[in-house]
Amino acid sequence: MAYGSFRELLAGAVETGSLASAALAREAEDSNETPAQILARMDDALGVMERSIERGLAGEAHSRSGLVGGDAKLVAERAPRLAGDGFSTAIARALAVGEVNASMGRIVAAPTGGASGVLPAVLTTIAERLGASRERTVLALVTAAGIGAVIAARATISGAAGGCQAEIGSAAAMAAAAATELAGGTPEQCGHAASFALQGLLGLACDPVGGLVEVPCVARNATGTAVALTGVEMALAGATFPIPLDEVITAMGLVGRSMPPSLRETALGGLARTPTGQAIGEKQS
Repeated sequence: MAYGSFRELLAGAVETGSLASAALAREAEDSNETPAQILARMDDALGVMERSIERGLAGEAHSRSGLVGGDAKLVAERAPRLAGDGFSTAIARALAVGEVNASMGRIVAAPTGGASGVLPAVLTTIAERLGASRERTVLALVTAAGIGAVIAARATISGAAGGCQAEIGSAAAMAAAAATELAGGTPEQCGHAASFALQGLLGLACDPVGGLVEVPCVARNATGTAVALTGVEMALAGATFPIPLDEVITAMGLVGRSMPPSLRETALGGLARTPTGQAIGEKQS
């Protein structure tokens, strides 16, 4: 999807009626696939997301290191649900996909493996609460892909290049925009939701303990889910973020390039350099 800015995607939405339609039209043009073929592919991706959630919630996904596994089931079954059932459900699902990824299971990189839990958690939870059809949910997934393509074009989705803000932050922005559109929000509100989500994660370091995509990566999928849901609630309430999404994305790229290498997936800083983090890393080596 070759939209280089959210402004272009927004203009496409004016012509086609929605961000999903605009992203779908551009992908059809770029890929030489029909819209039906693209939607079928996205439906398959949604199915993979659903199955990874199911496996993680069953408590079957444990990493070889033993660092992660079982928390998704724990949250699903024992969370006090102080913030409501939907919130706890989404958090459990984000952890579930993160655990499946850490156990070398099949997931959808959204936009990366390390950030693969946010979008499925938010999208499936909101779809269920709204009673959204499969077709509408798949279209929301197309919207998420459109936002992800803009972020990749304007900044980066790589933790090695931009820190975890580029992975979990991008995932949260994609999820917030998709869920907002699914809930009936306008294209402009989708942009505000994405901005609220991404701004809340600017500067997030990528500091995998022991160099593994496990700690703190899996837990950060839950954090990113909470941030994405915040963006959705604020945007649908009518709140607006004063900095346009394109500029928020550009800022994320600039922040990422300003980060020292120790905070960009090298396991040389942050939590990876704590005494316990180093001890875990030595044990895994």
